[in-house]
Amino acid sequence: MPGAELLQMADFYADLANRWPADDIRMQRDVAERLHMLATEPEGVTYAEADAGGVPAIWAIPVNSSSEHVLLHSHSGGSVVSSMYMDRKAVAHLARATGMRALIINFRLAPENRFPAQIDDVEAAFNWLVSQGFDASRIVSIGHSIGGNYAVNLALTLIRKGMAAPGAVLSMSPWFDMEVKHKTVQTHAHLDKQLTREMLLGFSDLMLDGTGVSRSDPRINLANADPAGLPPTMIYYGDQEILAGDAIDFAERAQEAGVDVTLRALADGQHNYILGAGRVPEIDAAIVEMAGWVRAKLGLPAVA
Repeated sequence: MPGAELLQMADFYADLANRWPADDIRMQRDVAERLHMLATEPEGVTYAEADAGGVPAIWAIPVNSSSEHVLLHSHSGGSVVSSMYMDRKAVAHLARATGMRALIINFRLAPENRFPAQIDDVEAAFNWLVSQGFDASRIVSIGHSIGGNYAVNLALTLIRKGMAAPGAVLSMSPWFDMEVKHKTVQTHAHLDKQLTREMLLGFSDLMLDGTGVSRSDPRINLANADPAGLPPTMIYYGDQEILAGDAIDFAERAQEAGVDVTLRALADGQHNYILGAGRVPEIDAAIVEMAGWVRAKLGLPAVA
């Protein structure tokens, strides 16, 4: 049985969905930024804005966190809305739980900047971290929604180029299939309080129109990508989101390809559940689990 806070979060999503202006990107961005209200401000974390190889970013630095390990975070929003500011508090909770600092990046948005500008920015930030002395094996690529795609996409892009990949990948509520055709898009439509197929297809149009990259292209549609060679990967989704099938199918294919993959579902969880960090007990418990997994995969002792 979901707790009151988790149900309230679903109601918050439903309220925002009712206010969603279908044809006004500027207003969509304003509405989406309200999601930062869901997370509490974590104690013991300081912030500093940074230029990560030309990519705007925010450091979230918990007290006594490792100076050698970092979470590289890509935000949600379909590549069209949202920002590092919306995700700042939620990611800081995860950073504190892992005992690592986090770099939350502000990749360029569509339609002003179409694909592959977004994944180029993620890669630029990763390369900047390496140039700052972080070993690739001590960088964890993380993100949620389209950022969950980019968290995986970064590792696949680096592998394809013959470069060192992150030490681990944490993909939350991922949007992998730009065609939005999995059966859970229909079966979970009455459960998901935030996403619709039409919304996601609109985002993919704004990201891809005029680029010559189709919705089925494996460079962006990871439902068609080969996951072989990925570092240890955790995929953690909300079981009420329409993209649940994306997460499950990708994890199954990754396992078949020999990837060390862990799949988890937040019971009664909505898309982008991580934004409820610090306010929803079930989400805080998921954060503790994710943090334990990250530390174990990097060979670090558990945090008390």
